[in-house]
Amino acid sequence: MHTHPVDPLVLGAGPLSIPDLVAVAHHNRPVTIDPDRLAHIGDIRQKVEALLKPGAPLTYGVNTGFGALAEVRVQDSALATLQQNLIRSHTTGVGDPYPLPTVRAMMLLRANVLLLGTSGVRPVVPALLVDMLNAGLHPIVPSKGSVGASGDLAPLAHLALALIGEGEVMTADGAKRPAAGALAAAGLTPLVLAPKEGLALINGTQAMTADAALVLARAQRLCTLADLAGAVSLEALLGTPKAFDPRIQAARGHEGQRLSAENLRRLTEGSGFVASHADCGKVQDPYSLRCMPQVHGASRAAVEHAWAVVEQEVNAATDNPLVFEVDGGVEIISGGNFHGQPVALVCDYLGVALAELANISERRIEQLVNPALSNRLPAFLTPNSGLNSGFMIAQVTAAALVSENKVLAHPASVDSIPSSANREDHVSMGTIAARKARTILEHSEQVLAIELMCGLQGMDLRRPLESAPALEAVHARIRAEIPALGEDRVLFHELEAMAALVRSGELLEVVASVTGPLH
Repeated sequence: MHTHPVDPLVLGAGPLSIPDLVAVAHHNRPVTIDPDRLAHIGDIRQKVEALLKPGAPLTYGVNTGFGALAEVRVQDSALATLQQNLIRSHTTGVGDPYPLPTVRAMMLLRANVLLLGTSGVRPVVPALLVDMLNAGLHPIVPSKGSVGASGDLAPLAHLALALIGEGEVMTADGAKRPAAGALAAAGLTPLVLAPKEGLALINGTQAMTADAALVLARAQRLCTLADLAGAVSLEALLGTPKAFDPRIQAARGHEGQRLSAENLRRLTEGSGFVASHADCGKVQDPYSLRCMPQVHGASRAAVEHAWAVVEQEVNAATDNPLVFEVDGGVEIISGGNFHGQPVALVCDYLGVALAELANISERRIEQLVNPALSNRLPAFLTPNSGLNSGFMIAQVTAAALVSENKVLAHPASVDSIPSSANREDHVSMGTIAARKARTILEHSEQVLAIELMCGLQGMDLRRPLESAPALEAVHARIRAEIPALGEDRVLFHELEAMAALVRSGELLEVVASVTGPLH
C-alpha cells in the first residue's frame, strides 16, 4: 500500500524537490502558501507599480511590445490590455494535451517561481494557481508548440488562459469545462492582469521542467527495476553472479556500477538456481548478463546528473525581465534565464540513458527466447513450440520499442530555429527533449515488463529449482495476476498489466519486504 503525505506542502517556505512535485502532481497533495512570502512579493509589487507612472522609461514587457516588438512603446492607458493580448496571442499550442500530472506540476512550478519575488506580480497571481490546484481545476495545455526559449511560451500561455477565465479546464473527475464557469463554481475569481503579469506567467521553463521532473521520478525507479528484471533473467538462463563481485566494481570505481552490482547480489542471494550449476564449468555469461552493473550503472549516473540539474531548475527564477530589490526600490533587468539549454541537454542525456536500459533488456529477452542461446530452455519459452509460438512476438514488440527509442534518442538540443524576426535567434528545443524522454521512458518500462514476463516463464520451466527468496516473492506477486504461459493465449492485456506493475513501484516494495530497500 502506497502512503503519501496528507499535510499540505507549504509553497515559498523553502526549495521544492522533485518528490514534492510528484506528491502534488500524482497524489493530489494539498498546497498552501507561506504568508510571509506572499507579504514579501506584495511589497515588491508596490515598488514595481511605483515605476509605472506616465512616461516612464521603456521596460520590456511592461510598457513595450514583445520579442521583436520590444522597442515599441505601448500607451499607458493600454498596459492592462497589452497583458491580456499577450496571453491570447500566444495560445498557439497544438497536439495532444499534456498528461494531467504534468499540468499539475507545471502549475506548482509556475506558482513557486512567482513567489521568488523576481517576477514582480501581485500575490493574487500565485494564490489563484494554488487555489486551482487544490480545487482540481487544470488548464488544458497542448504539448507541442514550444521551442524552449523565451520560455515555454505557448504551453504556459494555455496555462495562463484559464487564469483569466478563458479557454477550458479539466476537472478532477475528468470532465472538460469552460474555465470561466469552472472557476465560478469553485468560488474563484479570474485574474484581470496588471502590467507585467501576463509576461510573468508565460516566460519560463516550467513546461519542460515539469515534464522532466516527473520523468526523472519514474526513471530513478526504472534503474532499480532494470536490476530486478536482469536478476530474473540471470536466474532463468542459469547465469552466474560472479561478475557482480564487489572487488570488480571497486577496481573501476563508478558509484552507479557499484550500486547496481550490490542490488544484483542481494537479489540473487540464496538462489537455488545458482547453486544448481555451481560446478558447471561455464566461465563467462554474455555481456547482457555479465555487464549489467556497468550498463545499468552508467544509466543510473545519467539519471542522477539530470536529477540535480532539473531540481536546480525547479527553484530557479526564469522570468524576463527580472525584478531585483535595490536601495529601497527595485531595478528591472532584462536577461535570458528563460533559455532552456540546461534542461534540454540533460533531457537528451536522460533519453539516451533510458534507451540503453531497454536496449540491454531486449538482448536478455533474446537470450531467453532463442533456443541457441537459452541454456536448454524450449524455443520461445513454450513447452510445445511449433504448435505454440510462446513469447516469440513479445520479443518482436520489445525490439520494435527499442528501435523506436533509438530514433527518439537523437538529441533535440542540437537543433535551433530562429523565431520572432530573428530576435530569438538561438533556442533550446528543451520541451521537445523532455517530451521525447517521456516517450522513451514509457517504452523502456514496457520492455522491462516483457523481460520480467519472459524471465519468470524461464524460471517456471526450470522447476523444481527455486530462486532467491526475493525473486520468489516477486514471482508470487506477478503470478497472482498473470499466470504462466502453457498454451498460446492473447497476451495484450497481460503486457499492459505487467507494465502497470512495473510503473507502480509495487514490485520493488515486494523485494524490500525480503531484502530491505534496494538502491
